[in-house]
Amino acid sequence: MRAIMQSETIIETIDLSKIYGEEESEVVALDQVNITIHAGEFVAIMGPSGSGKSTLLNILACMDHPTAGQFILAGEDVSDYSRAELAMIRSRQLGFVFQSFNLLARATALENVMLPLIYRREEQLSHHERVDLAMSLLEMVGLTDRAHHMPNQLSGGQQQRVAIARALVNDPVLILADEPTGNLDTKSSVDIIDLLKSLNDRGRTVVMVTHEPDIAHYSNRIIHIRDGKVFSDTPNGKHPRQEPAVEAAEQAPANSGDTQSAD
Repeated sequence: MRAIMQSETIIETIDLSKIYGEEESEVVALDQVNITIHAGEFVAIMGPSGSGKSTLLNILACMDHPTAGQFILAGEDVSDYSRAELAMIRSRQLGFVFQSFNLLARATALENVMLPLIYRREEQLSHHERVDLAMSLLEMVGLTDRAHHMPNQLSGGQQQRVAIARALVNDPVLILADEPTGNLDTKSSVDIIDLLKSLNDRGRTVVMVTHEPDIAHYSNRIIHIRDGKVFSDTPNGKHPRQEPAVEAAEQAPANSGDTQSAD
């Protein structure tokens, strides 16, 4: 894969729209969205349920087509690519981290990390090379001692670390994270977001969808989506180093004993 310059545009959407249904049943999920993301950014996308943020992520992940407008990924206009062409883009250029981890239950951590390499059509590696690469990534996420454990033998945070290692195995130009801390406890959430931040500090481009403001504040830019439109797009200079729950407790009134669950 060619080297990506820090100033290069990785994502550009031009009047991007997505409409579901027809006539009376028509739903406008995205309405002329224009965003630009450069190499090396860490961008959080936020919005309430039904705002369009998940639809936007699906298009950025090359899992769906826009109804109108353009989506340009690393210089390629992929708006009208076929499903097969989009699948090739996903395997070559994108890495995914999901809320539910999406690990194969009957495969070890090492085998889960190697999986994208097995299905790669070009630049096939030998089994030994695949093992070496996967082990180096497990070492990077601190899990070499869990390489031969099955997912059900790993904690939620460890499973997400395996998923991050898998996302990196094909050296993607972009990491897309969909609520990566949504199924984790507070400490594991901080560990995972710290890991994503460290990858960004090394030059990886990360786009993350989250509904948690404390998690979003680890990014260097926050895009708010509302009613299918970009409501705000602002730089963010806050990178908390303490647990979100601790920070929230410090900000809450001292006599408050109520708790609220996130939507």
